Amino acid sequence: MTDFLYGLGDFFTAFFELFKKLGNIPNYCLIALAFGLLFWWMKLQKDYNAEAASNPNQLK
Repeated sequence: MTDFLYGLGDFFTAFFELFKKLGNIPNYCLIALAFGLLFWWMKLQKDYNAEAASNPNQLK
């Protein structure tokens, strides 16, 4: 079990060292992804609202 935990610790150490080398690039990628998903969600909401406005047989 000790070998497994030390191996896991070594893996995470190496993984986060990669993030140090990349700098802010992962942050910028996550921000761009979040904005892309936000605009996609807003487009879906607009489509749902337009569909609801054109359908008189719905509960409000």
